[in-house]
Amino acid sequence: MNTIRLTMAQALVRFLENQYIRYDGIEHPFVEGVIMLPGHGNVVGLGQALAQETHRLKVWQGKNEQGMAHTAIAFARQCKRKKIMAVTSSVGPGAANMVTAAATATANNIPVLILPGDVYACRQPDPVLQQVEQIHDLSLSTNDAFRPVCRYWDRIVRPEQLMSAMISAMRVLTDPANTGAVCIAMPQDVEGEAYDYPESFFAKRVWRLARREPEREAIEEAAEVIRNARKPLLICGGGVRYSEAHEQFRQFAEATGIPFGETQAGKSAIVWDHPLNLGGIGTTGCSAANEIAREADVVIGVGTRYTDFTTASKWLFREDARFVNINVSEFQALKLDAVPVVADAKQALPVLLQALEGYKAPYTTQVAEARGRWQKELDRLDSVAFGPDYVPEVNDANAQSAFRFARDLDAELTQTAVLGVINYAIDPEDVVIGASGSLPGDMQRMWRPRAVDTYHMEYGYSCMGYEISGALGVKHAIGDRDVYAMVGDGSFVMLHSELLTAVQEHRKINVCLFNNASFGCINNLQVGHGNDSLCTELRFRGEDGKHSGSFMSVDFAKIAEGYGCKAYTIHTLEELRQAIADAKTIPDVPVLFDIRVLPKSMTEGYCSWWRVGDTEVSENPRNLAAYEDHLAHVKDARKY
Repeated sequence: MNTIRLTMAQALVRFLENQYIRYDGIEHPFVEGVIMLPGHGNVVGLGQALAQETHRLKVWQGKNEQGMAHTAIAFARQCKRKKIMAVTSSVGPGAANMVTAAATATANNIPVLILPGDVYACRQPDPVLQQVEQIHDLSLSTNDAFRPVCRYWDRIVRPEQLMSAMISAMRVLTDPANTGAVCIAMPQDVEGEAYDYPESFFAKRVWRLARREPEREAIEEAAEVIRNARKPLLICGGGVRYSEAHEQFRQFAEATGIPFGETQAGKSAIVWDHPLNLGGIGTTGCSAANEIAREADVVIGVGTRYTDFTTASKWLFREDARFVNINVSEFQALKLDAVPVVADAKQALPVLLQALEGYKAPYTTQVAEARGRWQKELDRLDSVAFGPDYVPEVNDANAQSAFRFARDLDAELTQTAVLGVINYAIDPEDVVIGASGSLPGDMQRMWRPRAVDTYHMEYGYSCMGYEISGALGVKHAIGDRDVYAMVGDGSFVMLHSELLTAVQEHRKINVCLFNNASFGCINNLQVGHGNDSLCTELRFRGEDGKHSGSFMSVDFAKIAEGYGCKAYTIHTLEELRQAIADAKTIPDVPVLFDIRVLPKSMTEGYCSWWRVGDTEVSENPRNLAAYEDHLAHVKDARKY
């Protein structure tokens, strides 16, 4: 057997250089490159290896470990999990910063390879700088925190362990049913230790993305349930997009006449104006989807994991509704006591359609009428304007916040009207990305995708700070098309470090910053369940000792300009239209729109519910009223 002597880090890089993926007759390299934030733990061992061994792999410089990992996640997601990036950090806090991102990847079933530096395997210099010493177990380090948030975790304490570890890592990264974050912890001494690796370990290795075929018995059982349905409903989940089953899903819906609602991950698999598309479903869904869902007797979930936002905390669907779930994951397919079809959506849908030959859902005008009512509401939301008679959609008992904000920040725009303008001012093929706050709800309801795969929402973990980092990852994936990050001011403040990376890399990302001087979504949740505002608005401390003073006016445009971005401050819809048009002419420079929007100008609930921890005992009667409402909804919710 021929061998080659390399350090563990050199062998790792050479291995990654030669990993490929094949699906539907297409073959290409699987690992696009490595995002690196150097420090002790990776700058010497892995840094040397990247300098020596990279030929095809790209290397980028990150600015914040969580941010750069979010960039990698968004890239893989936009590539439908068929390409990945690796991210590497130093030991200690550098590694710990990536734990949040690892959880984001795993919650969304998105592959990302995390390579944190680790403390010395030999333990001779212990404790090293930034080492956490656990007196009950000296084998623990910061990197053990990755264990509960990764699909696969390993630590290389001898250089030869790299071979089995990386085969297992690639197995998980290329598994549609069980993918997520993979962490390979690298003790810094082992990174530089050499081993005589077999040359075969570095040969071109092609991982086949298998499309699991459905079992005949499962198809037959599913077809029987659907044939007996009087009010069936399809749910288009993220699995439709990842399996590239867009056309198969559309054909299934059209042939059977079954309307469909969209999850956050499934939205834009089909364009918004398809006559069977009811729009977003669940807690952040619209009236059309939720009205039909509330009456559905059979629900066919395709590639969805039924989060509480999709099911409205299991309240949305009837207790006697039957479920058929098509999913590559057996775990997900069995949810809600469903008939499971454990298979790839692209393979399963045509087979199920064949088994349903002749079936047509007995809807008459219900779907068109529900869509029509929602279209009228969309038209209203597009035109909501501030003025003397303005009444906020959410928590109108706190309407004074909107008027106070308008006075303090000279702003009169409503969030829904701004979204309506952006939706049609950008090009149909451009991609929008979001993650947290009130924007995901407004966008799942209001955003109208005019081209497929143009809606990118991280809502499995709803991680604040994903938006801008993710926009950079999307830009890496889509090339010349534009990407627009929809981000609140709270999320921008929390993490926008990769905006500087976008400037450095000449990557134009467009940041639509909805500046309402608050954590508006959480403020709505807070006061909507009977509480007073507490730490959810960006106000100066007042004479009463509370944050009740004037709203703080932050000039986010100046922050962006300081990084080297082009920036606009927006007070009117016409300014917004002109700024977007002007920004389209700017190449290779990130753009930020500081859009002053009123608090309490979001969409409402539309036949939905979200279960939160309402207070059973309180001196505040508003809390008790919220708890009574909670009990009423729990009574009507499904039990499993």
